[in-house]
Amino acid sequence: MHWRIILRILGILLMLFSFTMLPPMVVSAFAGDQTHSPFLYGFLITLLTGFFSWLPVARVRGELRTRDGFVITVLFWLVLGVFGAIPLALSVTPHLSITDAVFESLSGLTTTGATVITGIDELPASILFYRQQLQWLGGMGIIVLAVAILPMLGIGGMQLYRAEAPGPVKDTKLTPRITETAKTLWLIYLYLTIACALAFWAAGMSFFDAIGHSFSTVAIGGFSTHDASIGYFDSPLIEAICVVFMIISAANFSLHFVAWRNRSLKHYLQDSEFKFFIFLLVVISAITVFVLTISKTYPPLEAFRRGVFEVVSVATTTGFATADFAHWPSLLPFMLFVAAFAGGCAGSTGGGMKVIRVLIILKQGLREIHRLIHPNAVMQIKLGRNPISDRVVEAVWGFFSVYMIVFVLLLLALLATGLDQVTAWSAVGATLNNLGPGLGQVSAHFGDIPAVAKWILCVSMILGRLEVFTLLVLFTPMFWRH
Repeated sequence: MHWRIILRILGILLMLFSFTMLPPMVVSAFAGDQTHSPFLYGFLITLLTGFFSWLPVARVRGELRTRDGFVITVLFWLVLGVFGAIPLALSVTPHLSITDAVFESLSGLTTTGATVITGIDELPASILFYRQQLQWLGGMGIIVLAVAILPMLGIGGMQLYRAEAPGPVKDTKLTPRITETAKTLWLIYLYLTIACALAFWAAGMSFFDAIGHSFSTVAIGGFSTHDASIGYFDSPLIEAICVVFMIISAANFSLHFVAWRNRSLKHYLQDSEFKFFIFLLVVISAITVFVLTISKTYPPLEAFRRGVFEVVSVATTTGFATADFAHWPSLLPFMLFVAAFAGGCAGSTGGGMKVIRVLIILKQGLREIHRLIHPNAVMQIKLGRNPISDRVVEAVWGFFSVYMIVFVLLLLALLATGLDQVTAWSAVGATLNNLGPGLGQVSAHFGDIPAVAKWILCVSMILGRLEVFTLLVLFTPMFWRH
């Protein structure tokens, strides 16, 4: 393990991250709310820590190995969560404990959107902006941004990219050089954010709200500048715009790249994962609208408006709200929550297990049923016309197994803190899937649960953001053997 190189990279990345605390200071100056001090102290502490970490090893050079990439990725998310919490911990409004500040910081960076803060409408503009900005930075992954910068500093980035995006499509690159891939992804991400902000602004949001909600929409985050979330605006047009950009952001960004390069949309309809993703949204939306209508929870048009928005918001793991779906009738709260386990598409800003894995698992299950009828037949799983190797199928099943085991262990840990079953189950699901809102005691916010439970859920958020394996691999003896 190249610890000196790892320390050098962490120092550089911390110094870069410190500058993200300057925009909230500008917002504070424009708002005139005199809340710049926590961000100034956070900037100085983060910058100096990064500088003095980097200085002793500034001249160290070397090529990163895959194991180094895993360590850097995990350490950086942990370190970011702590240093990102400094302005929140130092601020007077809201007045947060260290536990709550770290929870809120990690929730933003991992785009989970679970909050411990109430009275959001009363918060200073600088804090509101900072929360939204944390989600935007975490959406595409600060590590991917660093991949575009580190090669200029003499540090290779492919190992970081692979550690940040594990899965069956992790080695897919849009361009021959990993740096160009990272830059391309961030440009698409930036353009989508600008387009979303302009659409929100044109639909009636204030300029500040439009920017803040575009950050969390494109990042599939769910933080809002209002307690009532998107429901605060009570606008069908704003909700429709939000639905469109949630779906776009939950799709594989490589599809957006091809659409931009080829000036064509036909490949969306040729992608098996995207088609299955849309199919799930349509079916779940139809069931939701039907149940809301026959139960007379809302009139038909209102049922369609509320139902479709909540389905897209929860299924994409965004977590925005226009209604309290936790109190909807029948199977709806449970069904919507289970939909979040599928989450967004691979290569998107969404959470969950990813739609492509769910699709492969279903196809594998169907193949096993066919094998019962034709035991000697040779059957190959395909996505579209492309065959999937058995190695990928095994990897997906392995991921699913570990994901479920981790879920159960975290659930047992939360139950041990005294939470009831519904609250514990939904809290783990909301954080592991990077969804945000839960059921029971955490349907509105996470502020009232025990401090120990919040630290457990911080681990759950990181596990979900790094898709479990990146963190768990560090706890295997084989990883540390030479």
